[in-house]
Amino acid sequence: MADAPAVRVRFCPSPTGNPHVGLVRTALFNWAFARHHGGTLVFRIEDTDAARDSEESYEQLLDAMKWLGFDWDEGPEVGGPHAPYRQSLRMDVYADVARRLREAGHAYHCYCSTEELDARREAARAAGKPSGYDGHCRDLTDEQVAVHRLERREPILRFRMPDTTIAFDDLVRGTLSFEPENVPDYGIVRANGAPLYTLVNPVDDALMGITHVLRGEDLLSSTPRQIALYAALADIGVGDGGTPRFGHLPYVMGEGNKKLSKRDPQASLNLYRERGFIPEGLLNYLSLLGWSLAEDRDVFTVDELVAAFDIGKVNSNPARFDLKKCEAINAEHLRRLAPEDFVRRLVPYLQAPGLLPAEPSDAQLELLAKVAPLTQERMVVLGEIVGMAGFLFVAPEDFAVDPDDAAKVLTADARPVLEASVRALEGLGDFAPEPIQAALREALVEGLGIKPKFAFTPLRVAVTGRRVSPPLFESMELLGRPETLRRLTAALAALPAA
Repeated sequence: MADAPAVRVRFCPSPTGNPHVGLVRTALFNWAFARHHGGTLVFRIEDTDAARDSEESYEQLLDAMKWLGFDWDEGPEVGGPHAPYRQSLRMDVYADVARRLREAGHAYHCYCSTEELDARREAARAAGKPSGYDGHCRDLTDEQVAVHRLERREPILRFRMPDTTIAFDDLVRGTLSFEPENVPDYGIVRANGAPLYTLVNPVDDALMGITHVLRGEDLLSSTPRQIALYAALADIGVGDGGTPRFGHLPYVMGEGNKKLSKRDPQASLNLYRERGFIPEGLLNYLSLLGWSLAEDRDVFTVDELVAAFDIGKVNSNPARFDLKKCEAINAEHLRRLAPEDFVRRLVPYLQAPGLLPAEPSDAQLELLAKVAPLTQERMVVLGEIVGMAGFLFVAPEDFAVDPDDAAKVLTADARPVLEASVRALEGLGDFAPEPIQAALREALVEGLGIKPKFAFTPLRVAVTGRRVSPPLFESMELLGRPETLRRLTAALAALPAA
């Protein structure tokens, strides 16, 4: 038996808008499939829609792929034997293939106007018949064509579908079949000569030797069309004559069990990146949208994903995006980061609001390294570092207490607590966590008879600005005695009258 051809898959997004999580899930499954089989990932840009495509979106796609850790074997910035990998640069290829398809009888000019098509579709529906294209222009005579040209009609190019059942074995859904009356002839080139997705996608797959097509379920209805086109391409000598294996990935559902649209706020990859999700956590969760490593295991590394990935184990049922679970998995991956790696990833999130400069000083990085272990176990996303530890990096004149927390905690009742705390800390010899805790406990819990919860909460808000922070006594040590006392004194001055 001949060896199976080497795996070649492609990820071919359109550069329209921001990358979304459904797109990332598709990229992930293709990348994992290629890497699992030691195959080739072709990264291809489908940018034939000049009205919707943008260079900004193209750059965002490349940046997203790199941030997620996806490498590609052929494509933009890498090159390859089938370059160029942007469809807008391959128009001559598509024009030549379209011409050859028409000359071989696999495609024909259709002169029907939109109004005529709509009228015939309505009539078909009224008669209880399929409402797709009815083949009106399939076999026009020369005289009929001449009349249409005299009327200055601009034809589109339609592909001639075979009058037979098309069946294929979907890698996710099993055997599927489509009857000819449900798959009518379809357009492949617009009247202005611009090629459509229905042509360029299969042509590139054929020319680039793609062996497997893993894509969203929303494209399933176009598969019989493409299978017929692959056969026609083989007939005219385009590609190696093979037809890729297809696997259609399940829908990703959002709230209300509706398909997650790229317009949904929770679908934007940029949103997760800005909040501080890390690639390891996000990819781990997205892989669970239709696949699993094991029934009793939700958290795993990207390397473990690649080693175990099996497209045959992808579930065909829709997968619901659960933000809480996504956050929980990301938090687990944050806890797994090595301390120095965790610190490195925190830096941009402190730079964004100006808490750290573009080039942090050694002292600032040392301070961040000290506070990082106090926050790593508590954080869900990296962006939480601003609220959790920003009080350490803000300039004294810019420090402010959260108004809501101040209103609830820094009331007139907090005055004796803050006054006793200032006295206790002023006379403290060693300003370290254990002595700080001992001195404050003696002054507040034993001296004033206040329970720890009520004794230390006003201190936490006065010193860190929030009710939720890293451990209080360690925070005071990192802040230092002078700044700690300054903040306590300022809080006292701002207290409402009794």
